[in-house]
Amino acid sequence: MRALHRLAWSLTGLATAFAIGGCASAQPSAVPRAKPAPASSDVAPAGRSAAPTPVPARPVPVDCRKTRCVALTFDAGPGPDTARLLDILRAKRVSVTFFLLGKNTRVRPELVRREAFEGHELANHTWTHRRLTQASEAEIRRELVTLQEEVKQLTGRAPSLMRPPQGLTDPRVAEVCRSLGLAQILWSVTAKDYRDHDPEVITSRVLQGAQRNGIILLHDVYPGTVPAVPAIIDGLRRRGLTPVTVSQLFAPRRPEPGRAYGNAPLP
Repeated sequence: MRALHRLAWSLTGLATAFAIGGCASAQPSAVPRAKPAPASSDVAPAGRSAAPTPVPARPVPVDCRKTRCVALTFDAGPGPDTARLLDILRAKRVSVTFFLLGKNTRVRPELVRREAFEGHELANHTWTHRRLTQASEAEIRRELVTLQEEVKQLTGRAPSLMRPPQGLTDPRVAEVCRSLGLAQILWSVTAKDYRDHDPEVITSRVLQGAQRNGIILLHDVYPGTVPAVPAIIDGLRRRGLTPVTVSQLFAPRRPEPGRAYGNAPLP
């Protein structure tokens, strides 16, 4: 009898094993997987709620109708030194406009998000830095729209400003920009930091040319520029000028889509 009981239990066990194995192979999704325990850093301490989701900062508030302002702009990034630049701007409490280059936004998307999150203005510098005056209307549109879509995907908001590579524009470029709701922002001061990488030279050129309602052109992709930024900001302030974004410079008005501006109209 004991032998018969052992045989029955064995047969029952085999039948159960085959039944379980068959269900698992036929319907793998029917068996829920156990969720791993959350990491200790993800668990709020007892008696405390989890931290709220951070909200993107607004630009440092400035009323350029009452303040002598100048727009500080950076082209063609993000670059290898952009994170350091953002640290400097945060420490100095300065908001600027970044004219982004599409292919670099793909390489450093986290810096694009950080620029927006820390209250800076994001603008369009085309996807490949092509000379738009040498492109067809369809190519001009593609250069701009591709960057518009990329920035919107990364930050939730598309730019309203653009800067044509090398400042080259014509009526066709203006018309495409108008149709896309993009104002063309040129500049009144350039440090020529694409050619000369000495921070002292860059600083000197900016400070010599800076005037109220002007637009300063720099690049956050060349080695001498970011080291010059602290002295540029301090020097502007000593001259009674407050660095701001382009949109702050024009406020409460807005730059007109399609139109090209080398500076903002005086209030």
